[in-house]
Amino acid sequence: MAEPHFLVHSPKDSVGVVVIEGLKAGTEMLGLITEDDTTFTLNTKHDIPIGHKVALVDIANGDTIIKYGQDIGKAVADIAKGEHAHVHNIKTKRW
Repeated sequence: MAEPHFLVHSPKDSVGVVVIEGLKAGTEMLGLITEDDTTFTLNTKHDIPIGHKVALVDIANGDTIIKYGQDIGKAVADIAKGEHAHVHNIKTKRW
C-alpha cells in the first residue's frame, strides 16, 4: 500500500488528520481508516499543514465534528469536503 496522506480512526469520523509535510491544494490524497484498515481517496481544496484536520464530508455551520469516533466540537462555519478544518472553523462545545 502507498503511504497515506491522512488518517481516520473510525468510518463515522467527519474529519481526518494529515500525516505528511507540505500537503498542497489539489492533491488527490490517500486516506487510511485505522479501525477497519480500509483506504479511500479525497481531493484537498487547501494547503493543509501536518497534524491539522481535513473535512471528509460537507459540514454545515453548527454540525458536530467527529474525530476518533468522538464528538470533538462544532463547526462555526460551513466546511466543504476536502477543506482545511482547524481552529478557524471548529470550536469546542465547552464554552
